[in-house]
Amino acid sequence: MRSRDIDKETLVRRKAIELIVKEGLEGFSMNKLAKACKISVSTLYIYYKDRDDLITKIACEEGKLMSDAMMREFDSNAGFEEGLRVQWKIRYKYLIKKPLLSSFFDQLQSSTYQRRFMASVNGYKDMVSRFMKNAIDRGDINKMPLEVYWTVAQAPLYTLMTFHHRGQSPSGKPFKMNDKLLWQTFDLVVKALKK
Repeated sequence: MRSRDIDKETLVRRKAIELIVKEGLEGFSMNKLAKACKISVSTLYIYYKDRDDLITKIACEEGKLMSDAMMREFDSNAGFEEGLRVQWKIRYKYLIKKPLLSSFFDQLQSSTYQRRFMASVNGYKDMVSRFMKNAIDRGDINKMPLEVYWTVAQAPLYTLMTFHHRGQSPSGKPFKMNDKLLWQTFDLVVKALKK
């Protein structure tokens, strides 16, 4: 049995994400991945049992890495505006550094991999739920379903990042994300949520 090569594993993960973002889950195959990595298909089976195993493992590993990055700096007991600002700052830095992840995660959210992917970020989801409950208990924000909170609190950041990664705004003009736009949007989100 051949041994694992960490550099090759990293290449496989990166290329898999690139291909899934470019061609969708339906267009993704082990053969295409092997060709993109310039390795034999049999090499992929050293690392992964099959296509589903590969997608699941990469999704869970990337979800856990992002979740861990969020939890390192985030305190669910922080004041509402301060805590939300930390979440935005971390997400922004992470998604700028790994531009394909938003699209990759979007693909997973509307697939059969969604449940396994979401399970990989349970610790962070629990932390956000506690943060939201604390903000409600302190009277910082009104009580609302988590889905409503998430839509107002986080979706604007992801939308801006989508424009940034496409390099284009909805009007068709060139778009590049910057701190001024980030915090201008953040201020509007806080204003919409705070009592």
